[in-house]
Amino acid sequence: MAKTAKKIRGQLKLRRVAIDTYRENVAYLNRECEIYRAEGFQALSKIEIEANGNTILAMLNVVDDDNIVAPGELGLSEQAFAQMNLEQGTAVCVSHAEPPASMEAIRSKIAGKRLEADQFREIARDIAQHRFSKMELAAFLVASGQTGLDRDEVLYLTQAMIETGTRLNWHEQLVVDKHCIGGIPGNRTSMLVVPIVAAHGMLIPKTSSRAITSPAGTADTMEVLAKVELSPDKLHHIIRHDRGCISWGGTANLAPVDDVLISVERPLSIDSQGQMVASILSKKLSAGSTHLLIDIPVGPTAKVRHMREALALRKLFEFVGDRLNIHLEVVITDGRQPIGRGIGPVLEARDVMQILNNDPDAPDDLRQKSLRLAGRVLEFDPDVRGGQGYTIARDILESGRALAKMNNIIDSQGRCAEQPTLGKLNFEVKTETDGSVIGINNYHMAKLARFAGAPMDKGAGVELLKKLGDTVTKGDVLYRVHAEFKSDYDFAQNLTSQHGSGYNTGDADQLPKAYVEF
Repeated sequence: MAKTAKKIRGQLKLRRVAIDTYRENVAYLNRECEIYRAEGFQALSKIEIEANGNTILAMLNVVDDDNIVAPGELGLSEQAFAQMNLEQGTAVCVSHAEPPASMEAIRSKIAGKRLEADQFREIARDIAQHRFSKMELAAFLVASGQTGLDRDEVLYLTQAMIETGTRLNWHEQLVVDKHCIGGIPGNRTSMLVVPIVAAHGMLIPKTSSRAITSPAGTADTMEVLAKVELSPDKLHHIIRHDRGCISWGGTANLAPVDDVLISVERPLSIDSQGQMVASILSKKLSAGSTHLLIDIPVGPTAKVRHMREALALRKLFEFVGDRLNIHLEVVITDGRQPIGRGIGPVLEARDVMQILNNDPDAPDDLRQKSLRLAGRVLEFDPDVRGGQGYTIARDILESGRALAKMNNIIDSQGRCAEQPTLGKLNFEVKTETDGSVIGINNYHMAKLARFAGAPMDKGAGVELLKKLGDTVTKGDVLYRVHAEFKSDYDFAQNLTSQHGSGYNTGDADQLPKAYVEF
């Protein structure tokens, strides 16, 4: 441990390396650096960096180009440099970082053992301090998904993630929110629920996520219309002034451990139920919610495919929510197909604005689901009688009050001067048989939109022209795929060529049963 305590002071000058390493602190040393040679540093090892009372941990990369980092310099990636909050050229000291204290707990989980509350606290603390590499975090996430987390472990993980970040307090008895577990493309109900509920006067601080395994998260779609990366002070001001917001939660330091875990989950397409429950509830409780509505869609190709799974997941949400003192209700909704007509940020934003503008051509399935969800949230208000919420929500929408509230929120967050447009490259996928549409593969459609470039390219995605129950004739267009770049266009086209359209046709009586519980 001698190397751990030894710090090499004043011999390296800080340099900003303009590389976005997304939720991971990365440092760069030149291979010819005397400290690199003398101290036995190795690529991908963790080092501790200290200067002027500031200390961070970073993953070490070794470079051979003096133009990136000279031998007498220590380079830091964008995130790491921002955390140090020092000027370029500042003298810094480096040392070997101590191994994470919670590594033994992670090994226990990899071995299939159950963890206790203090072990999850140690893991969360080390994640927040960037003591783990993404490879180590991936091992933890995969192990948690494979061996599973029991309900107490989910509770412990949720508590630990809340404790490592900021917890907002709005000093109001009723702070509401709504969240869908995902898995259904185009399901942008939150962007309709928020303005309806806020127009009613209830406080709804919607801090949303970006896409993990989907072609767009709520924050990705809202970013088509307005800024979503807001400082904590601006977030407070907007919510106080407008009674609601639709922002990305990553800038408010709400359960930051969750953001780090999501950065690992996204490229691996991992979204296990225990992690999902902990992620959702830690964010909502950190945002100060007192009342929460959870939407669990069920369908043959949804994230939850059977009613028994939905009921088990509801019990898990209720168990954790009850012990964390949040009033939580769960609704089970129709997850047989994508919601709305658009899959991808621009297309989904178009659906939302059509509904807010009471456009007769707006997708009715998205409208009706949003009104039902908004109605349930409104019924958290003790002055709203059970069963009246839907009517109130519909009146707020049809009167234009929801549109006015959405425009206020957009302006407060910062309206986009130039909204992105649909990808300029597109192709159509047609049906090869006559009949009725009896199946649409959610997973296939989401994958297709991602192959086309969503959500990174806001205008990429899939425009649905046929939905379940529609009658089709051979040659009819089922959907149109939009892409911004030729490579993405080719990827998407190859997917449809190799794996089909993602649609099934047959007799109308073959439609799968819908599980809906409002």
